[in-house]
Amino acid sequence: MLPGFLTNTSTTKSGKKVTHLQWWVTLVMALALAIGTWNPTGHHFIHYISNVKDIFSGFKPFGILIMLALWLLAIKSIFQSLGFFGAIITTIIIGAFIWGLQQYHIIDVTRFEQAGWASTIGIGLLIWFGLNASIIWKKLTGVYTTDAASEDM
Repeated sequence: MLPGFLTNTSTTKSGKKVTHLQWWVTLVMALALAIGTWNPTGHHFIHYISNVKDIFSGFKPFGILIMLALWLLAIKSIFQSLGFFGAIITTIIIGAFIWGLQQYHIIDVTRFEQAGWASTIGIGLLIWFGLNASIIWKKLTGVYTTDAASEDM
């Protein structure tokens, strides 16, 4: 049903089997949130709510609240797993990658559409990394949590 690279499994040190599907699902969800909020094509949430006469009619308030809740969860996960400086470093790394694409003439960030797509996908990748940073940290170091105790601060 699904390709093998989506459903590969790994065994943790405790013997628990985990699938790699979670990585792909969170990537798709993070990109969907970023692209659904704003993208250069004009088919996005901000365009939808900004071009209506009555913002409180129909399902618009429900959509606004859902989008706000999703962004609050995304921002909380970024700062909980990466922290402020981790988010800044991740943003700089994504920016450096985009700079490299610009230097090799793969994209042209002086054009609005390409700069818009680069920044939107970059934000999606930042959300994805924020959602998965604690899992990556656990795999690299064996430490389960990335939160500091209040006594340590």
